[in-house]
Amino acid sequence: MSAPTTLDVPTIDSARGRAVMPTSDLRPLRVLPATRKVLVAFAVLTLLATNQLLVVASFTDRYFAWTISLRATSAFIGAAYAAGFLLSVFALRRSHWRDVRVALVTVTVFTLLTLVPTLVHLHIFHLWDGGWGARLAAWVWLAIYVVVPIACLTAVVKQERQPAGVTVVARPMPRWLSSVLAVQGVTLFGVGAAMFLGAARVHHLPEGAMSFWPWRLMPLGAQVIGAWLLALAVATALVIRERDLDRLLVPAVTYTAFGVYQLLVALRYWTQVRPDYQWGWAYIGLLLSIALTGAYGCWAATRRSRL
Repeated sequence: MSAPTTLDVPTIDSARGRAVMPTSDLRPLRVLPATRKVLVAFAVLTLLATNQLLVVASFTDRYFAWTISLRATSAFIGAAYAAGFLLSVFALRRSHWRDVRVALVTVTVFTLLTLVPTLVHLHIFHLWDGGWGARLAAWVWLAIYVVVPIACLTAVVKQERQPAGVTVVARPMPRWLSSVLAVQGVTLFGVGAAMFLGAARVHHLPEGAMSFWPWRLMPLGAQVIGAWLLALAVATALVIRERDLDRLLVPAVTYTAFGVYQLLVALRYWTQVRPDYQWGWAYIGLLLSIALTGAYGCWAATRRSRL
């Protein structure tokens, strides 16, 4: 549901014969401590994942939960975690639930989805093999994606169970922005669902599978990437539903960062793209449109404070 706002409707005091304001507090809901704890935990964990997948990505066999042989895959996932880090940090700077709802629901969707490939492909993780660093990373990953989804769901339920008021859209989004986000969201959902479901029942993707993706993927990596894309698709749907520029800053910053980071990854590792890949222009175009749409959202969300 959308966030409540103040509703000041006077009532008549029969004893004194004058109008009085209601005693019920319908101001915007505050962010609960449980929500802040989840966001802090996600910020720390995404920062660690970013380091492991971008800074020391050449040594995933020694320092990450599973071995990722192709640097383009580790870089894509690491860049997504970097965007997730910004999502958590900017959300922690907000005090009202209406400004944090999209962020927390996005985190919840991603962690729930990532639990699935974690359990399906458990044999790939360094739970019992590799050095102590790899084994530690694998067990920490497993613990995170068992505990964090539960914590996220609990926080969302607690926030949504607070007394709700009347929804007021302070600054409606322009229709063109909603349309662009809808197209991007449908695209992200379609690609993410194909990757997530297509890699769910196999241990090795056959040659030519997922030809819409720029480089070869292993099932676990494909599902984790798919989880990120699906989570972003849900975020776009929530933003369109909220349709308020005043609540757009946190998702817009995340959206911009995701687009920019993935563009940098594509440019850096374009040599690892399939030789027969024919959708390069579409892939770059989608990332560029995400970055530009997010940048506009950041500008629109902060414009009022500069006027």
